[in-house]
Amino acid sequence: MSTAILTGTPPAGSSLEDDLRSLGFDVRTAPDAAGAASALAAVPAAERVALVDHRFVGHVHALRLALTDPRFPAAAVTGALTAQPAARAALTRALTALAAEPAPSAQPSGAAEAGLPDALAAQLTADGLAVHRPELGVLVAAVPADDDIRAKAAAETAAVDDEAVRLRSAVKSRDGFFTTFCISPYSRYLARWCARRGLTPNQVTTASLLTALIAAGCAATGTRPGYVAAGVLLIASFVLDCTDGQLARYSLQYSTLGAWLDATFDRAKEYAYYAGLALGAARGGDDVWALALGAMILQTCRHVVDFSFNEANHDATANTSPTAALSDRLDSVGWTVWVRRMIVLPIGERWALIAVLTALTTPRVVFVVLLIGCAFAACYTTAGRVLRSLTRKAQRTDRAARALGDLTDSLWLTVEPARKRPGAAYGAPLWAAGAAALLLIRPLLLGGAGTWAAVGLAVAYAGFAAIAVHHSLKGPLDWLVPPIFRGAEYGMILGLAALSGAPGALPAAFGLVAAVAYHHYDTVYRIRGGTGAPPHWLVRAIGGHEGRVVAVTAAAALWYGRGFTIALTVLAAAITLLVLSESIRFWVSAGAPAVHDETGEPA
Repeated sequence: MSTAILTGTPPAGSSLEDDLRSLGFDVRTAPDAAGAASALAAVPAAERVALVDHRFVGHVHALRLALTDPRFPAAAVTGALTAQPAARAALTRALTALAAEPAPSAQPSGAAEAGLPDALAAQLTADGLAVHRPELGVLVAAVPADDDIRAKAAAETAAVDDEAVRLRSAVKSRDGFFTTFCISPYSRYLARWCARRGLTPNQVTTASLLTALIAAGCAATGTRPGYVAAGVLLIASFVLDCTDGQLARYSLQYSTLGAWLDATFDRAKEYAYYAGLALGAARGGDDVWALALGAMILQTCRHVVDFSFNEANHDATANTSPTAALSDRLDSVGWTVWVRRMIVLPIGERWALIAVLTALTTPRVVFVVLLIGCAFAACYTTAGRVLRSLTRKAQRTDRAARALGDLTDSLWLTVEPARKRPGAAYGAPLWAAGAAALLLIRPLLLGGAGTWAAVGLAVAYAGFAAIAVHHSLKGPLDWLVPPIFRGAEYGMILGLAALSGAPGALPAAFGLVAAVAYHHYDTVYRIRGGTGAPPHWLVRAIGGHEGRVVAVTAAAALWYGRGFTIALTVLAAAITLLVLSESIRFWVSAGAPAVHDETGEPA
């Protein structure tokens, strides 16, 4: 239970106390700042506390946004302030200081006397505490000065249906075309239905995962009824996937566990479905494991491009370019917005495409179309970002360089960005590209895969990679370094497994890439949450991308047939055990961030 302290007695007819109780607050009253300080001292330190002006007039949802969102230590709207345990000490100091001040002088005619919650919010901000102020839009939150202004505020409140606003705000503002027009019009009501029955976003997320796994099982049957059922269930899983986020926004149920589930289950669902399709095709005599692994690699590398580019430019100064200006102008033309969002095949369009093709065609067709579509989307987005980077006069920070370094997943990353020598502007991506060429072009395309010469090239790859990561990573195209390394490592595993001809090598390689990709996604979401990358001991324990490359090429040279498959399987199991155990430990710990994507669908 949380506690709300009303600074005075609400006027007759006010529903303020009932509104606060409906939000889960135990309501107490205090006549002045000194009384509020006494009431605050009586509230256990582990509880959230809110201070609300007794004259408050506005929507319940305005209070909900300000007083119940768990992501912010302190938040406020006009007439209401909340503090979670992390901000309680600062609130106590500010309230004690205000209680010791003399009563304020009379305000000008028609002006409202500054209420205690607003004064406290201003004091906390002045003391350096970030006080979140939610965007209210058409919602009302006011402290009227007299009866006429109060009546006007009450009329404005009655004129806006806050439940309709709450439903609209449950939907992301930048979703894709399919999600916006085919899913969200009804999934928001499903989210409200879940909220009214006490279901949590984590439960809905788990239901979405289970539905997708059942869909993958249906696809693995290799029968037409199984494929049809798989397509239908995949869409149902996506509906639930939208619903869990909308439920979190509708009911403000954000949590660290929810952040972890939301960040990882989407990829687990999609890649498990790829495996189901590959198993189903094998039952029909068609081996598409290479295509399934290629689709997973391409999709993961697309995400790494997105994450690296965004991290590199997250806090860059002079962050403008003619290309970005052109993009903004195109966004001002309504139809181009939707076309550009659909071109990049976001998760809604991609899953709809996969579901329809699964029901109507074969797994091979699904993967071929998916690879073509995702390759085009990858070229489109990457080319645009390269143009932006080349025409942007940005000064990147040490934080951005550190994030790019962490995303490389390198054994050699030990020097802080501020202590590195800048080097050539394009040195890092050139060395990374050279490393990838050594690893892939010579042994895989020109022959010699699975030989000791390939192992020597893998060692040279590790050396080139070390040179790349010891650049400052502040150059205009240095954000390309992590995706180049990801493509090289994943592509090498795919190539060696395909060329080996070993029974079961490609499914084992699929499992290995899935385990390593999970580690890379886990790294991304930790960085996005502001807590930094996984500990470096974990990177060392799983070899870094350089160590894994050498290990896999050595396994290909040492063992043939079943031996190579066993080596890939053992390596996948060991990485899964280490990465997953550390990830679970972190995401269920008190220090894990509540990371939720509010901007739109991932690519």
